[in-house]
Amino acid sequence: MKLDRALGLLREVPDFPLPGVVFRDLTPVLADPDALRAVVDALQDKIHPDTQVVAAIESRGFLLGAALGYGWHYGVVPLRKPGKLPAVAHRVTYDLEYGTATLELPAEAVVPGQHVVVVDDVLATGGTAAAACELVERAGGVVTGVSVVLEIPGLGGRERLVGHEVNALLTV
Repeated sequence: MKLDRALGLLREVPDFPLPGVVFRDLTPVLADPDALRAVVDALQDKIHPDTQVVAAIESRGFLLGAALGYGWHYGVVPLRKPGKLPAVAHRVTYDLEYGTATLELPAEAVVPGQHVVVVDDVLATGGTAAAACELVERAGGVVTGVSVVLEIPGLGGRERLVGHEVNALLTV
């Protein structure tokens, strides 16, 4: 199956970005056109039909979100790290498995009532995805789900997203 082959290209990088952390690298999947298509198509299969916009989390979520937006006619909103946006609607700081981070929503990018799917490469502790959902909801958007390529269930990310549908192509 094409998706199995694509997901088999994921690479594990030990001790990155810190000792003891295993980084799941999507780069080999992104570099292979057939693998990228298989992953994006599989993500699309799980997205709620009312969805209008993809909220793509920096940075690998941008790549997946742009492909989904173009391929299925969604708008794409980049959720950015601080200092990258000229106008910020909302900002959320959250905990990661190895520190803290902040995510920002561009001003006027999500309108009240708009149906938005949150997209990223990996769901680990759920901090980033929960922050993304909070940003969308603060702007008045309706989160239709969270879609990721890879979920690491042992880190409890899904539990932080109670009330949101979570779709992962692979769990490890």
